[in-house]
Amino acid sequence: MILEYHRPNTLEEALDLLQRPTPYTVPLGGGSVLSRKTALPLDVVDLQNLGLDTVEAKGSALNLGATVTLQQLLETPDIPEALGKAIRHEATYNLRQVATVAGALVAADGRSAFATAMLALDAQLTLLPDGEAMSLGDLLPLRAEMLKGRLITALEIPLNVKLCYEYVARSPADLPVVAVAVAQWSSGRTRVVLGGTGAQPVMAMDGKFDEDQAQAAVENALFSSDDQWASAAYRIDVAQTLARRCLAAFE
Repeated sequence: MILEYHRPNTLEEALDLLQRPTPYTVPLGGGSVLSRKTALPLDVVDLQNLGLDTVEAKGSALNLGATVTLQQLLETPDIPEALGKAIRHEATYNLRQVATVAGALVAADGRSAFATAMLALDAQLTLLPDGEAMSLGDLLPLRAEMLKGRLITALEIPLNVKLCYEYVARSPADLPVVAVAVAQWSSGRTRVVLGGTGAQPVMAMDGKFDEDQAQAAVENALFSSDDQWASAAYRIDVAQTLARRCLAAFE
């Protein structure tokens, strides 16, 4: 239940509200999550007047304001084709119009196509008030603790990488039961990220490795992934196939 709605005009005002010990206060981006019923009463701080909706390519990187919508990112020239595929899989057109890039990541669970692809790209975040730069991989497991009184203001992803996103679901539009995102840099660095289960996507490997090592890493990462949607054995088999497909696409 939302108790109070705030719409500050400066980042300083927003941070003052978010840093209050009480009442419990959270940022509001597009509202696609916070518009739903919540068990805990809270205040919200609307970010739409703070100018965090810009997209700028700088060299080989793409800088995104935290309130850039998924649709805005999807329509940005030169993003990896596979990132567009993951965004389309993440949400319908209407939801993409309101859901923000930061909000989608903060709310993501292991079945988030967007978070799976962004983790593969090693997305970097900027948090205020201290201006700390943090990788998405460091943030996801500790979101509740790390975001207390803090605000994601920007994200950065590389443009000079190859990216592949593949998944298996009950239907093409359904959330994935198994998802694999693989990013590869010109140096040979390769990140393999697995989604479809758990509290957040899991990075199986990051570095230079051969296909056999990748297959073993996928098995290790999904060893305990049994849930109501699929067995661990099924996930391992499918994820290994999808990872091979992605690595072959880069050759």
